[in-house]
Amino acid sequence: MKFRPLAITVGMTAVIVLAACGGPGSSGDSAQKAPGQHNSLPQPSAAATNAEQDTTQAQISTFALDVDTASYAYAGRTLKEGRRPEAGQIRPEEFVNAFRQDYPQPADDGFTVQVDGARMSGSEAILRVGLQTRASENAARRPANLTFVVDVSGSMAEPGRLDLVKQALHTLIGQLSPGDEVSIVSFSDEARVLASMTPLAASADLHAAVGRLAIEGSTNLEAGLVTGYQEAAKAFRPAATNRVILLSDGLANQGQTEWQAILDRVKEYAGRQIALLTVGVGRDYGDQLMEQLADHGDGAAVYVSTQEEADKIFATRLPATIELRARDAKAQVVFNPSVVESYQLIGYENRALSAEEFRDDSRDGGEIGPGHSVTALYSVRLKPGARGQLASATVRWQDPDTRNPSEASNAIEVSKLSDSMWASTPVRLQVDLVAAAFALQLRDGNAYGMDLATLGEHARRLASASEDPQVGELADLIVRAQAIP
Repeated sequence: MKFRPLAITVGMTAVIVLAACGGPGSSGDSAQKAPGQHNSLPQPSAAATNAEQDTTQAQISTFALDVDTASYAYAGRTLKEGRRPEAGQIRPEEFVNAFRQDYPQPADDGFTVQVDGARMSGSEAILRVGLQTRASENAARRPANLTFVVDVSGSMAEPGRLDLVKQALHTLIGQLSPGDEVSIVSFSDEARVLASMTPLAASADLHAAVGRLAIEGSTNLEAGLVTGYQEAAKAFRPAATNRVILLSDGLANQGQTEWQAILDRVKEYAGRQIALLTVGVGRDYGDQLMEQLADHGDGAAVYVSTQEEADKIFATRLPATIELRARDAKAQVVFNPSVVESYQLIGYENRALSAEEFRDDSRDGGEIGPGHSVTALYSVRLKPGARGQLASATVRWQDPDTRNPSEASNAIEVSKLSDSMWASTPVRLQVDLVAAAFALQLRDGNAYGMDLATLGEHARRLASASEDPQVGELADLIVRAQAIP
């Protein structure tokens, strides 16, 4: 059995929706483009999958860490609506990283590195590299300066967009700590500062600013981001966590036409220790733009479609993970060519780095917060009679304040692979494989020789074994995918 995903036979639909944001209540949106037609931003190719690597030619795999989960959340929404997500919207690593892991936490502010895996059939195996940071209590974290940049353009009038955002912001303001400060910027045709950086002691003023968010005009994302970053820079506190949080459907039709300039500006502010979190909403969603903004902004991209999801992000995850554990975090896996014939990293296509960039601290990596886990899966072909060390994995990161680099490593022997993926493997590893395989099925139409029906059977079994409602939701999404022609 060969693990290489089938090549995509149709061109990926680019989902950098730098076009029509028009919708109910919009104005000035007559000159609209279809999503993905803007030529200024790089488009994903039809073969945007990692190639299988022969270890006689390439022993080392290097990539920037990524905790984005937007791809899985948005795919879930489209499937629940009876639609299949576009191939270009599927990023397998975001499907895997959407699920809870059980990696041990480190005692310090670094990472634990867990390497495990299982045999599939014949010489094929799955290798998992799991990274984990230490969690922290909300009360123990440093203060935060948060600048919310809220899209109030016409398309945000759709139910489940601006109304969801406003309720989530009201909830978050009530969850923050006394030392935190908040600024609120809205944007449509132009940007407006509704609240300059305001301490939580004046939370009534912040709630009033949220209440003034109202739909108007077109989408000048450039103006919103620039104004938001300017507000964050003016109020920058060296001893605090400084973050811009963009809430939008990612559909832009005004402002900067050369989008690389916006990405460069976001990257510039990230270099000043102002990280970006993008929170996507809406049925029509500029997925790739929001993801690229987060990547350039040293942050993460998430997507919410229900109030329950918004509460989870704003009331639980965000307050507890505002600060960073690691900047520019990267992973490198070195395979033993006497044991491994070939390997293939599943996902992380747009996070790939060269081997030399691993210890180049000027090269961007990923930003990881407290209590975060990152998982990478590899399909591996073993050589006959393979024994000894299979691979070693190393994570390198910089201290958020001092920028001093650190590393942590672990390795795995062939003898430590579970004998059978489905019989003797930890439940969480099985869930990871099903999530990755589901993503590959949606994107490529093939994964590990398993069809959707087989994946659904595994997901239902694992939902019962893990007693995890999120795995139950995965099983439901697979069933929904089967029902769509």
